[in-house]
This record gives sequence, C-alpha cells and structure tokens, in this order.
Amino acid sequence: MADSLNPVTVGNVTFEPGARTKWHLHPGGQILLAIDGVGYYHEKGQPKKILRKGDAIKCPPNILHWHGASPDTAFVQVAIGNNEKGAVRWLEEVTDAVYHQ
Repeated sequence: MADSLNPVTVGNVTFEPGARTKWHLHPGGQILLAIDGVGYYHEKGQPKKILRKGDAIKCPPNILHWHGASPDTAFVQVAIGNNEKGAVRWLEEVTDAVYHQ
C-alpha cells in the first residue's frame, strides 16, 4: 500500500489455476516477482511468457498486459508498482482464446 512518504505499492497475490487479471497498464510501471507455482505474463502484441519461482518481470510504464496462473497450477507473485504517475488503469477481461494462445 502506498503512503504519503513512499508512492510504491507492494502486493502479494495468489492466483488459483486458470485465474488471471484483466488487461491493464501502470503509468509508473510494474515489477512482478514469481514466488511459487507456474504463471503467465503477456504484453499485448508479444508472445506470452511462462513464469516460475525466482523469475522477475519489469513491465515498462503504460504497456498493456495481463498476468495470472497457468491452467493447472496456482501461481503466487509479489507485484511492485509506483503510483507517482497515476494508479493502475484496468481494461477489458482476457478472453479464454487469448489466455490459451
């Protein structure tokens, strides 16, 4: 949670198998740290990346993306963001067709 002295947000998120975020972007960028399980990270127009324990993703500012668990395995991540340039902007749901690409 960001506060008046530090605009950084940190969240520990557990995705059940098949769960994922909506498409979204972060004006200040985002860092994802894979803690456990198998997950996905997908930037619009790029190949989907498979994430495993120990992997880290640096998502540049204003890049449309989604992330979540693989179909058969839960996924745990730590998400680090910077709200100094604005809060996350949530968009449409990720379709099953896009998720399974």
